[in-house]
Amino acid sequence: MTAELRVSDIAIKGGRHLRVNETGTPGQPALLFLHGSGPGVTAASNWREVLLGLGDTYHCVAPDILGFGDSSYPDPQPQGFAAQAEVRIEALLELVDALGLEKVVLVGNSMGGMYSLRIAQLRPELVDRIILMGSGGMPGLAPAPGLIKLITYFDDPTVEAMADLLIQFVHDKSAFGDKVEEVAAERMPIVRRPWIEEGHRAMFAPEMLTFAPEELAEIDLPTLVVHGRQDVIVPIECSYYLAENLPQADLYVMNKCGHWTQIEQAARFQAIVRDFVPSGR
Repeated sequence: MTAELRVSDIAIKGGRHLRVNETGTPGQPALLFLHGSGPGVTAASNWREVLLGLGDTYHCVAPDILGFGDSSYPDPQPQGFAAQAEVRIEALLELVDALGLEKVVLVGNSMGGMYSLRIAQLRPELVDRIILMGSGGMPGLAPAPGLIKLITYFDDPTVEAMADLLIQFVHDKSAFGDKVEEVAAERMPIVRRPWIEEGHRAMFAPEMLTFAPEELAEIDLPTLVVHGRQDVIVPIECSYYLAENLPQADLYVMNKCGHWTQIEQAARFQAIVRDFVPSGR
């Protein structure tokens, strides 16, 4: 049976709020889904099918991260990826506290994976386990061509450029053409908000969020590192690096799959989540 998707605005400190999508029931094992950084991205566009598929077993919580979608945005915008991350992660932790979640499984896609690692550093007692999907965080990693296209999107912020960008996120482009156009159209009203472009340009200023081997060694939590073999946004070498240095990591490589593992191979992704995260029953 498909779970019911609930959408609400949860107040956090400073008169701000985060738009939150939820399925499942509080008291079930809590999964906190953190989306990536693409222009116009929302939690719903990243996670909708997964939330509906897993809500029968888990309490699924997927916020629009601060500065994205229908959540509040920082004003002024911090400059640089790391500075943006600190402000946004603080807001996510306020959300977790507001919802009364004492333990969460972090499920982070791309930028959301990097945020998951940072949360595990800051609040290890809060984290039960981690799932990283196409995550960044490797020092010295040269931007892939797909990531450069993402970073420079606002040089030509049209719906055609959005569709051309999003098709890079999947491997089987013939099967996802219509879906990509649908997601592109969904994102355009958000992309046109001035603070979205401002935040995007500020985030991709120099100073990335990376993790040295000794920092990863201290994140002693069960971790599943997932990567699409044909990912052209974040190279698979990044997941090799994370899996090698996280002490409790397993590595799962999906063949014939790009950056959107949760969308391109949704059923398979949900199956490995169920295998990795105890149901609590």
